[in-house]
Amino acid sequence: MTFFESLIALLLMAILLLQVSRRTRIPYPTMLAAAGVVVALIPGTPAIGLDGHTALALFIAPVLVDAAFDFPVAAIRNLWRPLLALAVVAVLLTTAVVAWIGWAFAGLPIAAAITLGAIVAPPDAAAATTVLQSAKLPRRTVEVLTGESLLNDATALLLFGAAVAVQSHGGIDGGVAVRLGLAAPGGIALGIAFAWLNRFITPFTRGSLGGNLLEFVNTYLLWIIADRLGLSPVLAVVAMAMFIANSSVVRASARNRVQSFAVWGAVVFLLNVLAFLLMGMQVRAIVGEMQSARLYEAMRFAGLVIVAVVATRMAWVMLYNRLAKRFRVLRGNIRPASLAQGVVIGWCGMRGLVTLATAFALPADFPQRDLIVLSAFAVVLATLVIQGLTLSPLIRLLKLHDGGAEERELADARCTLAGAALEAIADAEGRIAEETRRQLEIDRDALKSDAADNEFEQRQRLKRTAIAAQREKLQGMRDDYTLGEDSFEILQEELDWRELAVGPEGSRTIEEG
Repeated sequence: MTFFESLIALLLMAILLLQVSRRTRIPYPTMLAAAGVVVALIPGTPAIGLDGHTALALFIAPVLVDAAFDFPVAAIRNLWRPLLALAVVAVLLTTAVVAWIGWAFAGLPIAAAITLGAIVAPPDAAAATTVLQSAKLPRRTVEVLTGESLLNDATALLLFGAAVAVQSHGGIDGGVAVRLGLAAPGGIALGIAFAWLNRFITPFTRGSLGGNLLEFVNTYLLWIIADRLGLSPVLAVVAMAMFIANSSVVRASARNRVQSFAVWGAVVFLLNVLAFLLMGMQVRAIVGEMQSARLYEAMRFAGLVIVAVVATRMAWVMLYNRLAKRFRVLRGNIRPASLAQGVVIGWCGMRGLVTLATAFALPADFPQRDLIVLSAFAVVLATLVIQGLTLSPLIRLLKLHDGGAEERELADARCTLAGAALEAIADAEGRIAEETRRQLEIDRDALKSDAADNEFEQRQRLKRTAIAAQREKLQGMRDDYTLGEDSFEILQEELDWRELAVGPEGSRTIEEG
């Protein structure tokens, strides 16, 4: 089979597995990674390699931009303490514990042991957000986990770069120290500068497929430039996405925003599917060249690393939550996390592509590279399978859900928006103005009702019935050729927008898989 044929076969298999994942509620990263292992162990299946540096740019950059674009700056300001505890302290603690195990049990040099710790320390952004989509957790829990997944990669990759530099050069000289010191602030500055320049370019490409393509090109270009300059590419793309999303200068039209979100959703999902599938398929390259005795020794060591990674995160999260509950300075003005929230956050530590890609990016002559790569793969597979399969049942067991908070938040926000609309047209006169105000007042008053079948919902159902009749009539006009194709598409799109506007919440998003 050629590479193209192999890729098509893998995508077909992935689509089938995604349907199984939807119906069994097994997170698709878990299922795809396990399937990749099975495929790789079948004799005769093609071997598809994974270059670490290319994989990080290709698969990680769009995922980070997609998640960062939807992450509010206010959440960072409000939750910076728990984010710091997870994205920095937890990564440092995990690195330290794993580094000690590598030094004590595998005889790794200190720098190489720290490298291993940095590789396995950060939980994966794609795995975490995918699992969280299947459970209605309290908003703060989701924001903490999402924010952590955006920032912890930067901490881990900076540690990784420093440890590899020390191992390769035998120490840190002045040049390396300066480069490492500038990596984080320089990456943020570069990302903001890229976003600022973006406002001069987007007016020429906005509303076009070329504009969507430019968004991906900018993402990859920024990652490559930051990487070549020795800056943090993770912080660069995150800073760019958050600046654009929260800037009052760079504004997109509703049509362009819907189109862009649809394109990004499809592409990021495709990249996630390929990434988790390819991760599992690397098992042949990892264990194929190991002797039996070496493989047995490496597996025992990898087991220790897995236990250390999971236990360290859980212990630190529970300790931090208890300390934050007692000392206000550790949590600020936010309410202390409950025991159930702490357990879920501690258990939500699935590793993914960043861990495996950084392991593959190690130099060929790095001390005990085979042991480090195998340990990284074992951590990824074990956390995806064990934690990925048990996280949703754990959430149900702990009865940790938002308790309808999202629905109440939506209703309150709609009332507020209706009030803003009424205020904006308060001075307008005439019959049309009165009718518009009356419609807004009816919607606002209906939203304040707690009845399960209130006037607002009845009105929405009637609107959907009317739209369905219009859609049927429109199709008939097309079939009997009284309406041209161009006019049909314009009117069909108008009906689509109306239906989305009045449809139930679940109809406004496309389910993964």
